[in-house]
Amino acid sequence: MTSQGTHGRSRRKFSIERAVGRYVANPLVRGLRRIGVATTMATELETVGRKTGKVRRVPVAAAFDDSGAWLISQHGTRAGWTANITADPQISIRQGPRWRTGTAHLVPDDDVVARARTFVSHPAFAGLASAAFRALQSAPVSVRITFTDTGPAMTSVTAPKGPRR
Repeated sequence: MTSQGTHGRSRRKFSIERAVGRYVANPLVRGLRRIGVATTMATELETVGRKTGKVRRVPVAAAFDDSGAWLISQHGTRAGWTANITADPQISIRQGPRWRTGTAHLVPDDDVVARARTFVSHPAFAGLASAAFRALQSAPVSVRITFTDTGPAMTSVTAPKGPRR
């Protein structure tokens, strides 16, 4: 297959997955969160729009540790939230009921397939997670968030009114 054919297939895949995320998956996760149903499969990330300057919130999968979190942008910098953190790396991310502030940066040399295996709660699901990730990716890149907040993390009963900085 030519590189143009591969590129066209990748763009179609990206367009379809963006539409499913934007109009089905993301609204579903937001709606569940609003009625009090939390999922361990997704959390919320707040960025500042690179063009509008408005706060943008998107559901993402995250693997948290003591000093921050790992995310994987399955579509690399074509994903809006990834382009936003490239322009302004100051973010907020929900960790359970708390909002944490941090600085995000792309880690292009990270092994995203191996990283995807760390997102599961039980090692038996690592292969399934990797397979699902490979099926959805187009130009993946790992993203590292380093927490910048000090003291107790912020709590929120209602939706925040803007990025926590």
